[in-house]
This record gives sequence, structure tokens and C-alpha cells, in this order.
Amino acid sequence: MFLVDMTFTDINKITPELTSNHKRYLEQEYQSNKLMFGGRKVPRNGGILVSQHTNKEELQLVLNSDPFIASGAVTYSITEFIPVMASKEYEKILA
Repeated sequence: MFLVDMTFTDINKITPELTSNHKRYLEQEYQSNKLMFGGRKVPRNGGILVSQHTNKEELQLVLNSDPFIASGAVTYSITEFIPVMASKEYEKILA
């Protein structure tokens, strides 16, 4: 699994239109079940995604095509992790 930490680099580029394009783009990945969770950071300086893409390279291809990232408004870092503990509701995702 992967944790993606997205950070705004140019807040002036974050327009309603760009945000709408970003959300529409990510909806495709949610439909494929490769993205699991996502949302805004508090304070609002970026977002977080949790992914179960097959590998980091596959995830990077998806992220680099995201309108937020392609526009230069956002950068990201990826942390790979192996879930080993979970509540009963999420045990199915454990390695």
C-alpha cells in the first residue's frame, strides 16, 4: 500500500475549474478500486491519498497525469507501507 502526501506549491493555480478536473480524474481511480481513501489536509495545504496500486511506478504514472500535479500546483511524496494491524472492519487489507 502507499500513502501519498500532496502539497500545494502554487495556491494561485488552485482554481475551481482545476479542482473539478482533479476530482473527476481521481474518480476513475476510485472506480478501479486502486485508490482507497483521499481527502484534504488540515490546515488546507494539500491532501492525502491511500492507494493499493500494484507498485510505486504504476501509482506515479497515475499521479503525474493528475491535473493538480500536471499544472504544477501540487507536488507529492509517496511512502510505501505494509499494513499489519487493523480493526476488525479492515482486517481484509492486511498483508
